[in-house]
Amino acid sequence: MTSRSANTLEPPENAKEIYRAFSATEATLPIFSRSWWLDAVAGEDGWDVAVICKGNEVVAAMPYAVRRRYGMTTLGQPPLTQKLGPWLRSYDSRPATRLAQEKEWMQGLIDQLPAFDHFSQNWHYGQTNWLPFSWNGFRQTTRYTYVLHDLSSHDTLWSGFEHSARAECKKATERFRLQVRDDLPLEAMIDLNRQTFERQGLDVPFSEALVRRIDAACAQRGCRKFFIAVDAEGRHHAANYIVWDETSSYGLMSGANPALRNSGGASLCMWEAIRHASKVTRKFDFAGSMMEPVERFLRSFGATQMPYSNVSKTPSKLLRMRQFLQSARAERYHRKSAA
Repeated sequence: MTSRSANTLEPPENAKEIYRAFSATEATLPIFSRSWWLDAVAGEDGWDVAVICKGNEVVAAMPYAVRRRYGMTTLGQPPLTQKLGPWLRSYDSRPATRLAQEKEWMQGLIDQLPAFDHFSQNWHYGQTNWLPFSWNGFRQTTRYTYVLHDLSSHDTLWSGFEHSARAECKKATERFRLQVRDDLPLEAMIDLNRQTFERQGLDVPFSEALVRRIDAACAQRGCRKFFIAVDAEGRHHAANYIVWDETSSYGLMSGANPALRNSGGASLCMWEAIRHASKVTRKFDFAGSMMEPVERFLRSFGATQMPYSNVSKTPSKLLRMRQFLQSARAERYHRKSAA
């Protein structure tokens, strides 16, 4: 396990309470890092936070989920929580000054972490400096999301779609006569999401109870909406669920009926989600995917590819061996599939 440095920037005694108050008012903090979201996805006792204050002002923070199992401690992020990582207050300063400050604050956040056997978090694409973590033995892997940075003009957004996306939307409305509804029960959204995993022979990687907790927390704060494409017979073709904060909306879940997935309903739901997002925030983050078919679908909506970091560290030799074996099995599988 890791040990704490003697140079720790000591957190305030009531760090979690300070962070709760801070996250309730800081508009630049992504929704996934806010205390109420973490309460919903991890439970009030399932997460903690490293906090650095300057006087009465929070200048840096890094929340993390805590999981203890088989005598090992993992720090990371819960299901359906796309991004965590450090938040650093931005000041107007010279680049050298800013980088020096980031180094000090990031080191302070690292030093405040409890001992752990494994750490892994996906960072927001806006946080590009992970060098202080590298100096502390962490590793970085680049992943990708797609972002529409300006939602102000529907005409511009529509014209920026690839022909395939526009054609799918038109097919959905003109050929299949689909309508997108936002007044159906959550069970319909959950069912379509489940069908998507079943079609691929996969278990749903999160519980229905978790979805309901997230939905209740977001509904209370007016920051979620889901859209379901329905035909004249009342059949549900596809669905899309988004959440948002003051800066951006995020695609959280989607789904489709396998028997009806060629109707264009998924594209139509995405277009409706984007149009709604334009009314409540400034950007649309598709949340990305490293799976080629999903990436191709998201890319068709004309968004910009944005790299983001997965930052990890595994002090446990046992877990490192397990990761190596899993990686070797995955490599053999891919080679066999390509042969």
